Amino acid sequence: MSSSLLLCLLFFLITVNLNVVLTTNSTNKHSYSSTKHSSNSTKIGNGYRLVSVEETHDGGFLAYLQVIKKNKIYGPDIPMLRLFVKHETEERLRVHITDAEKPRWEVPYDLLPREKPPSLKNTLGKSRKIPLSDSKISGNELIFSYTVSPFTFTVKRKSNGEILFDTSSTQSDPFNSLVFKDQYLEITTKLPSDASLYGLGENTQPHGIKLYPNDPYTLYTLDISAINLNTDLYGSHPVYMDLRNVGGQPLAHAVLLLNSNGMDVFYSGKSLTYKVIGGVFDFYFFSGPSPLDVVNQYTSLIGRPAPMPYWAFGFHQCRWGYHNLSVVENVVESYKKAQIPLDVIWNDDDHMDGHKDFTLNNVNYSRPKVLNFLEKIHARGMKYIVIIDPGIAVNSTYGTYTRGMADDVFIKYEGKPYLAQVWPGAVYFPDYLNPKTVDWWVDEIKRFHELVPVDGLWIDMNEASNFCTGLCTIPEGKKCPSGIGPGWVCCLDCKNITKTRWDDPPYKINASGISSPVGYKTIATSAVHYNGVLEYDAHSLYGFAETIATHKGLQAIEGKRPFILTRSTYVGSGHYAAHWTGDNQGTWNDLRYSISTMLNFGIFGVPMVGSDICGFYPQPTEELCNRWIELGAFYPFSRDHANYYSPSQELYVWDTVAESARNALGMRYKILPYLYTLSYEAHTTGAPIARPLFFTFTNYTDCYGLSTQFLLGNGLMVSPVLEKGANSVKALFPPGSWYSMFDMSQAITSKAGKYVTLDAPLHVINVHLYQNNILPMQQGGMTSKEARETPYHLVVTFPAGASHGQAKGNLFVDEDELPEMKLAGGSSTYVDFYATVDQNMVKVWSEVQEGKFAVDKGWTVGKISVLGLGGNAGAVAIQVDGIEVTSAPDVATITSEQSYHIQSDVDAAMKTVMVQISGLSLPIGKNFAMTWKMGV
Repeated sequence: MSSSLLLCLLFFLITVNLNVVLTTNSTNKHSYSSTKHSSNSTKIGNGYRLVSVEETHDGGFLAYLQVIKKNKIYGPDIPMLRLFVKHETEERLRVHITDAEKPRWEVPYDLLPREKPPSLKNTLGKSRKIPLSDSKISGNELIFSYTVSPFTFTVKRKSNGEILFDTSSTQSDPFNSLVFKDQYLEITTKLPSDASLYGLGENTQPHGIKLYPNDPYTLYTLDISAINLNTDLYGSHPVYMDLRNVGGQPLAHAVLLLNSNGMDVFYSGKSLTYKVIGGVFDFYFFSGPSPLDVVNQYTSLIGRPAPMPYWAFGFHQCRWGYHNLSVVENVVESYKKAQIPLDVIWNDDDHMDGHKDFTLNNVNYSRPKVLNFLEKIHARGMKYIVIIDPGIAVNSTYGTYTRGMADDVFIKYEGKPYLAQVWPGAVYFPDYLNPKTVDWWVDEIKRFHELVPVDGLWIDMNEASNFCTGLCTIPEGKKCPSGIGPGWVCCLDCKNITKTRWDDPPYKINASGISSPVGYKTIATSAVHYNGVLEYDAHSLYGFAETIATHKGLQAIEGKRPFILTRSTYVGSGHYAAHWTGDNQGTWNDLRYSISTMLNFGIFGVPMVGSDICGFYPQPTEELCNRWIELGAFYPFSRDHANYYSPSQELYVWDTVAESARNALGMRYKILPYLYTLSYEAHTTGAPIARPLFFTFTNYTDCYGLSTQFLLGNGLMVSPVLEKGANSVKALFPPGSWYSMFDMSQAITSKAGKYVTLDAPLHVINVHLYQNNILPMQQGGMTSKEARETPYHLVVTFPAGASHGQAKGNLFVDEDELPEMKLAGGSSTYVDFYATVDQNMVKVWSEVQEGKFAVDKGWTVGKISVLGLGGNAGAVAIQVDGIEVTSAPDVATITSEQSYHIQSDVDAAMKTVMVQISGLSLPIGKNFAMTWKMGV
């Protein structure tokens, strides 16, 4: 649920209020258009010179930088800076620049654990001095080079000398030298024009996943609907991946600026400039060289993605507007009647008493009825999740509020709790940077779970969203909110706050896409957190800090693996939670945009991500909802969610949508073992679940900008219909052989790779499996619990007609509600599957680690399908572990020819066969080896 319900409403509110909140100081006025670089623009800073260089005892490098010439644009320059450089690992370089004389705000080290640079008081004169000259510091993979005056630095790849980051500039360059003021920091790197950049979110990118020159990239967390393009949305992720292909060699690296202050990032195509309104420059460089290496290195710093319970990969249904429990019960039964899989039913705030967190509406959601409902759905293996917003209603009869006041847990303004308004009316915001607040929040979650044993929590509005702006009081003599009209209209008595430089900074970032004040519709930026921390600095960490506190609260309950869905995210949020992409619209454009946003969050280390299927508002057309469930069935996080004011759009509402849902979700529930194994890979290596094609086909430059298709894992490609009225889809197929998951006799093969037009009538989504893979599947079901008890089916793919070939895959299974997701005896099993074809001899085998868990569960492989084999459709003689099973009573073998969409670079006479062996009973938890010889 969000305050940004309609685009027209959003811009109405902004334009009505901006005449109140925008300052009229012409010397400070700033808009995005006025910041575009030009060669004759005024230089904001004149750079720094190196005045001292030392080595530290731990292999680091310390230097001091003195400003060359001061100016007062955006405030005075900080006269002396301290530079700290260290190769923290073989693949990671850190460059940290701060005020040399006094500490500055940084992302708290207890919030995002990492190495600390030397303290300021312990650095000067304590280490070995180095002569002042242009020099370099070499690591295993990266080289840091610097010049003395003016100070500039470059980061190079050691293997080939390629420059990855270059801060040098001349008077003719349309950007500044290093600028470091209290409320304005600027630095620029030059870039080659052929670099492909990805990241810098959260925003909705109309041009696709690649960063687009001269599009605005502003990072500052706000409750502004995702339908607003190129605008700072709910999360802040100041990281980008840079992929280059030089002479046929693809190399990727990433750059993180770990800074939580608001910033504009300007990408011209030839340079990238950061303009930040506080904090420090804390850069991390990750050497790659592959995209998967990059996310592995990145998540090793910020935290590996959270383990997810198995049921989280089932289908989820939600709506703001399930007015009473009987409506929710009817939704669950309607899904069952329509034979559409459903694992999780959600409540927006309809279950609450007056929109208050941790409460139940005693009339519409009476506790006895809710408990009875939960007993029924839990028996089916289904789950129940509800929403929580951070704003706590100011109400002396409300226990959460009174306990919070007693513990002094709220953000302050001039010594008193800061007053805001969200759905309950007047609220205070918890200060999650305060340890006492975290303890209070954990206790409130515990109390609520004792009231209603929910299976997860959905934390929304945590940018933080505020229906009012400025310093507010509760009006006397009138009800607020009135209960009439939309609940998101501010009814408090408020006045604008412009008296501090934190509320009205000298540089205006492009907030909300219109350079709105940084305190607009959120917490006043001069409000104060624990230990005097300003909201100005910590603003974009609010949702992240709430996520950590919520995770701690859920983890303390029954020792189960937490499931949290959060709207606002920051660097490291994926370590604790899943994310959905916020308030979208039921339009064809939003359907298309959802792919880029999903893929970006995989790069950000938040792999469990998806968009509201069929759109949050208004109601989609029937055709669009068909196409959206076909795509959304393959989001890592798959949920239908709708607005209070929209008609029902559950998947059973339209018969055609129900059919598409049964087809697409039917396949999702068959590949749940694969999705869950990918989540284990994400948790252990950071690898995204949904990936751009260039993650696998890094040398195939045609896919660098592809934003209409994606991979699940290394080789399962989804090619959705994204256009109204289309009955076909033009899909890019990288070189090799691809096999249709819905009809494995159909395949596409090409040596060079190219676009292919695929049939895609209304109920069809094209999903293809690449060669050299072994995909573990099951038989599906109406819940993940039901599907998980069915026999496994291994799908093996070889290059079409190859006389020699290899394939591999893997499977991870565990006790999925244990807090940790790890390979441990008795609670999990990991299996590597292998297959080879050598002339006409085929072998499929497994190697098992910690097999006891799977053996105890009784899980078995019942079917193996091998695709792309040369030879004919004659009989095969099958052996399992050296024993012939061809004539066993339950074993059946089907050998059939496959059909190919042949490209001009492939032999049109090529014929292959598919061999399907069913009736097997091979324990997942034990090694097996199957061999046979094909007929010739």
